[in-house]
Amino acid sequence: MIKHFLYVVITAVLLSSCGREPSNDSQFNVMTDFNFDWEFRLVDSTGQNDDWKNIRLPHDWSVEASFDSINGEGATGYLPGGVGIYRKKFPLQLKSDEKAYILFDGVYNNSEVSLNGKEVGEHPYGYSPFYYDISPYLNSEKDTNLIEVKVDRTRYADSRWYTGSGIYRDVKLLVKNKLHIPIWGVFVTTPKIEEKQAEVSVSVQIQNDFPEDKKAELRMEIYTRDGQKVNSHIQPIEVRGNNQSLQLQSVSLENPILWDVDKPYLYKVVSSILYEGKLIDQQETAFGVRSIRFDPDQGFFLNGKNRKIKGVCLHHDGGLVGAAVPDGVWRRRLQKLKEAGCNAIRISHNPGSQAFLDLCDEMGFLVQDEFFDEWDNPKDKRKNMNEQSVDYITRGYTEHFQEWAEKDLKNTVLAHRNHPSIIQWSIGNEIEWTYPRNAEATGFFNNMEWQGNYFFSEPPYSVEQIKEKLNTLPKEKYDIGVTAKKLAKWTRELDTTRYVTANCILPSASHLSGYADALDVVGYSYRRVIYDYGHKNYPDKVIMGTENLPQWHEWKAVMERPFISGLFLWTGIDYMGESNGGWPKKGTQSGLLDQAGFEKTSYHMMKTLWNDEPHLHLTTQSLDKSIYKLNEAGEPVEKKENGWEKALWFWHESNEYWNYETNEPTVVEVYSNCDEVELFLNDASLGRKQLKDFDDRIYKWSVPFVAGELRAEGFINGKKVGAEASLKTAQVPYAVQLSVDKNQLSANAYDVAHIVAQIVDEKGNPVRHGNAEISFSITGDVRLLGVDNGSARNVQDYQSTKIVTDKGRCLLIVQSNFNVGDVRIAAESEGLKTGELMLKLKAVD
Repeated sequence: MIKHFLYVVITAVLLSSCGREPSNDSQFNVMTDFNFDWEFRLVDSTGQNDDWKNIRLPHDWSVEASFDSINGEGATGYLPGGVGIYRKKFPLQLKSDEKAYILFDGVYNNSEVSLNGKEVGEHPYGYSPFYYDISPYLNSEKDTNLIEVKVDRTRYADSRWYTGSGIYRDVKLLVKNKLHIPIWGVFVTTPKIEEKQAEVSVSVQIQNDFPEDKKAELRMEIYTRDGQKVNSHIQPIEVRGNNQSLQLQSVSLENPILWDVDKPYLYKVVSSILYEGKLIDQQETAFGVRSIRFDPDQGFFLNGKNRKIKGVCLHHDGGLVGAAVPDGVWRRRLQKLKEAGCNAIRISHNPGSQAFLDLCDEMGFLVQDEFFDEWDNPKDKRKNMNEQSVDYITRGYTEHFQEWAEKDLKNTVLAHRNHPSIIQWSIGNEIEWTYPRNAEATGFFNNMEWQGNYFFSEPPYSVEQIKEKLNTLPKEKYDIGVTAKKLAKWTRELDTTRYVTANCILPSASHLSGYADALDVVGYSYRRVIYDYGHKNYPDKVIMGTENLPQWHEWKAVMERPFISGLFLWTGIDYMGESNGGWPKKGTQSGLLDQAGFEKTSYHMMKTLWNDEPHLHLTTQSLDKSIYKLNEAGEPVEKKENGWEKALWFWHESNEYWNYETNEPTVVEVYSNCDEVELFLNDASLGRKQLKDFDDRIYKWSVPFVAGELRAEGFINGKKVGAEASLKTAQVPYAVQLSVDKNQLSANAYDVAHIVAQIVDEKGNPVRHGNAEISFSITGDVRLLGVDNGSARNVQDYQSTKIVTDKGRCLLIVQSNFNVGDVRIAAESEGLKTGELMLKLKAVD
């Protein structure tokens, strides 16, 4: 049972995830991993129950099913909902001076928790963390306790993207002394930072659940990443019976190492309660020393340094694992984004998990943590607009907003506010659609005289006209400005160290409706064309891009304007859902990475824009299928002149292979940040070109196809750089080649390995212009998480050992169990040589 034990802070007794036996030794602040030894069953629409099966958390039951074009809904990725029941037996006997809590980081959604047949509580929202005091519901003596969690996801189209179903985030059990620091009871800030010294301020709530007053001592200690104690402070406290007390402590930190996106250094505060000389409670809090500032004229500053936010938006699914994403899956994806130069994540459109935020702290990402996609009025889940029809299956968070919004928002802020990665709280996403008078006031809609393009045209109505419309249009039940101010107020009641923002789809109206008045930073959604309009008319407001097209023209607009802090591209990674009847397309393809985490052409474009290190990437396309034509000089030019300036979400189609008909006209593209590139075909130069001659920042050559090797070399200031790119003509498929991101896994039932299978020819060249079915076999004690080929049109079952490739490749993910040993993974395909590799499962340190 000890292998289930994850985290115990200074305790004399070992626990398993199932509970503990009483001891005479001193115990305090016991936190156990509660993710193991659960049972689950699914209740279908007829009320028929599946058999109970053993599962581990996090768990997403929807991703285990087959994609269904008939009974599914494209908005949520054609995967089912239903009602799921979770249960777990565990022994726990409390002493008279102890309490127990259960903490859920996220359950999607409409959860009801009971313990030993007694109702503990309910929680509708699928993304906010919550906890319960379960002390009153525990059985006495050594009786086994039974916890049950019912999750009602029968509204399987209640969102505009894939949500997953079930207890898809971590669960923890905490046992505390009745005199203790409550969950989320510590808040660490660094109000003053200088080169030689920083002030660390720690706010600590103390809860006394004894009936009598208690006197104790509160100790604060600060540790470096290496475990060296650098300062401490102790003070006497007194807390009245059945009451709380807020304690403030402040110490200096000499020669602080700053948290930065390039070097994300983390310290740790250890807060301890000592009663009669004994340690009875303790809480560890990671924090970073860093300063942030947004300026309406100069943009964003991190630790006093002006820098651009190079951000992407991310939904919470991890492709084949659905919403229950292991840390290792996120780490691989985030590392790829980091390598592209990305330094910021907008968690859209909901609060992120603690595990995800921990990774952002550790890896150095700035984070915009978003609360809601709906407020007072519902959205149409099938289309991105105000609600078009009323269906049971599309009832979303609006149903609960009036009653639950404050609690969900505040739970999120309390749980997340110590993460140094978070720089902004977003109170909402594209909310304006759901308040019709705001949309009408802009003049974009219900205006027969306007013939412009929403994305690239300035507002048809003047500021004065919009004001007049907002003053004269009929009032609605709810006012967007009033709600925005309420949400911003709740946020600032708990944290004033971050900036409050929102993603505004109609900022020309939002600046005048009271919405922008509630914000510190006004986020523009797909409205880079009015950056100058916004800065001119509202010069005291900080504005930036918070949802942007993954195109060069978007970044160009940011770079040309010091007052724009940066942007968040839609999206960093392809995601499930929002396919709106596009079967078999189950997801959205706007990402820099596809659903398997493979790099796309747009990834390489952004890598050339966001990095100084030289980078080259080659793609090809037959001339007739390309976006180009040949000019009089025989050079490729866009068929639609300057079309790149108005390109939207999806990159034009190109290939990462060199396989065409002999002499077939092709266009070769090179994406690079080198100021010169020379292209070679079979070692013969096809000429050197300069980046300044390509407004779209894509080097282009017209090349009749000849089999062999294309190679691009880069030059900066006339000198050849080390980076180059090449494509070789692939011959007949010969073998399945396997590669893995790590060949050793910790036997902790969490660690994962990504195995990529690629069809290759006899010389090992990837065959990307053809596909085949690959069958995997696994020998050894690992858990199959699933297979995927990355395509948004892949509707093969994820939880399978067989898959047809896309671009000749596919992905397998496995997860460790608790046993050490060797694992053999083989990949077979008819007529091809089998690929295989070995993994080693090692004991946990």
